This record gives sequence, C-alpha cells and structure tokens, in this order.
Amino acid sequence: MPTAIYDYAVIRVVPRVEREEFVNVGVVVSCQTTGLLEAGIELDAARVRALDPRIDLDTLRAHLEAIAIICRGGPGSGPIGALPPRARFHWLTARRSSIIQMSPVHTGRSADPAAVLDGLLDRMVRVAGNGTGNP
Repeated sequence: MPTAIYDYAVIRVVPRVEREEFVNVGVVVSCQTTGLLEAGIELDAARVRALDPRIDLDTLRAHLEAIAIICRGGPGSGPIGALPPRARFHWLTARRSSIIQMSPVHTGRSADPAAVLDGLLDRMVRVAGNGTGNP
C-alpha cells in the first residue's frame, strides 16, 4: 500500500480555561485520501480531577462522546455529522476557548493511516504504567 498523508489533533480537557492547564484525553485522525475520520478518547478522570476536583465528569464524557459521534457521521450525528469527513475534521479542530480544546493540527505519513490512532494514543494520551489511561 502506498504511503498516505494523515492529519491529527490531540483532544485536550482544560478544566479551568483561565489557568491554561490541560490533560490530553484523545486524538482525532483524518486521512483525506482514504476518507478516514476517527477519534480515540480515553478520559483519565483522576488526572482531570487533579486540575479541577469539581468538574462534572458526566457532562464532560457526553461532550467527548459527541466528538466520536461527529467523526463517525451518519444518523444521530447532527448537522455537522452530515458534512464530508474533511469538513467535519476542520470543524472539530477549530480553535475554541472552552474546556474541550484541540491541539494544533499535525501531519504524518503512514502506509496504514487507520492504524495510527492507537500509536498516537500511546504517545500523546496514555500514561505509562496505567494501561489504557483509565483509572
């Protein structure tokens, strides 16, 4: 398989925006060539609570799941989910001042863009020795 170019952004939770502290909780990967748009999300509640013990984790989980739903598209993904995959990626990675933010977009190359998500989660989200990143 030829090498394909993919883009990715790290999903960050910034519980107190004014302090600019964040925890990486996921990754969104897009490959225009293959039509790939996928999110991997692994919320480490203990790490997020270390920054804000009062954070509403249920609401946070629901908003993070909305990212995955938009990536999948189709029924139930709302008007943004009806857009083409590349447009959804750009909408998801637009700069925001909210508790869920995306890193700048980065680019990579892979013969198998669908396989990069797990490697990015290992490098960017999961804490060594903590298994999947979930307590």
